[in-house]
Amino acid sequence: MSNIDVVITGIGLVSCQGTGASAHWQTLSSGAVTPRADSAAFAPYTVHRLPEIDWSEQIPKRGDLRQMETWQRLGTYTAGLALNDAGIKDDEELCASMDMIVAAGGGERDIDVDSMILDAARTRNDRDLLINEILTTELRPTLFLAQLSNLLAGNISIVHKVTGSSRTFMGEEGAGISALDVAVKRIRAGQSSHALIGGAYQTEHPDMLLSMALGGLLHEGSWQPLWQRNTDGANHVITGSGAAFLVCESRQHALARGARVYASLGNVRSSMSNRRLGNLDSLVANIAADAGFGGNGLVMSAAGGAGEATTGEYNGLSANGDVAIRGFSGVTGYMKEVQFPFAVALAALAVHNGVAYPPFDLDMEKPASGPVSSALATCIGSVGGEGMVMVSKADN
Repeated sequence: MSNIDVVITGIGLVSCQGTGASAHWQTLSSGAVTPRADSAAFAPYTVHRLPEIDWSEQIPKRGDLRQMETWQRLGTYTAGLALNDAGIKDDEELCASMDMIVAAGGGERDIDVDSMILDAARTRNDRDLLINEILTTELRPTLFLAQLSNLLAGNISIVHKVTGSSRTFMGEEGAGISALDVAVKRIRAGQSSHALIGGAYQTEHPDMLLSMALGGLLHEGSWQPLWQRNTDGANHVITGSGAAFLVCESRQHALARGARVYASLGNVRSSMSNRRLGNLDSLVANIAADAGFGGNGLVMSAAGGAGEATTGEYNGLSANGDVAIRGFSGVTGYMKEVQFPFAVALAALAVHNGVAYPPFDLDMEKPASGPVSSALATCIGSVGGEGMVMVSKADN
């Protein structure tokens, strides 16, 4: 096993709670976090919407902005925040040698064109021909390309000049787990010295909510605290728009350039369990132990409100020990591929500052005891996929 230490040196975050690592720490550690949920715009579903963002702060060229919809802008903007936080953004040599691993969905469909096809199909039987006619005349090639998931990584490369190796993972929460897992393994194996990892999710788009609704995952009605939604055993996911990117490096590489280090990362532990076996509680406890969690302390949970997954995680982690679970999705919304990188980022901020976040749910989350030198970041997928990693203090 390699003894190369993997550390986090840059954090970029965007959610309904604000933009940037500092803003999120100040808000979420204040002890008075407002959910900032909107139950009217997409009724009967509640969502956590993006704050006002000046995209030009990280995407200065108007031409780049024009060919991106919000999802692409969100990821590219947040990647810039992470690079800037790590002190790498203006270093062309470091950006050129930096690897990138992005957890991305399928982008945003052109709803107007989809509606046009459906309307026309009511009166025509040659639907194959119809689709080709409309797609070749109504859908701009640049817009079509912008919706491909790997083009999020491409836009980050173009805007921020991150031109090392590039990888893109798709597959709900598991994409974020795999992205960080591969990055940590490559750095620990000496195959990479520094990498940009993360993803973006834009829920304020009809096709994003449609896919979740068709899967029977969404909560209907007004906002409720995360851990209190599943009393009926059903799914109650409340989504949010947001993004999270991390800059990870080998400790040697980070210290050689004088970088500020937030925290060090253990090995990512993951699985793809058969949920039909009904043993999720014990599986969660076993993965946590395998990740090095001693059964007490701070846990940054990416639980999103899916009935079995959320209940199983809470029970599996809180059955033994003095566990201070913090379900951040209750105040940011569930962000699909972004969930695991976001959990790791929040864990790193708590470890760096040596203080746990106050409970986000006073009825279901215990206060933390003592200073924080490590935290467990968890992600139990709404449908499948599980991942955890220990985030520990790393002095410069």
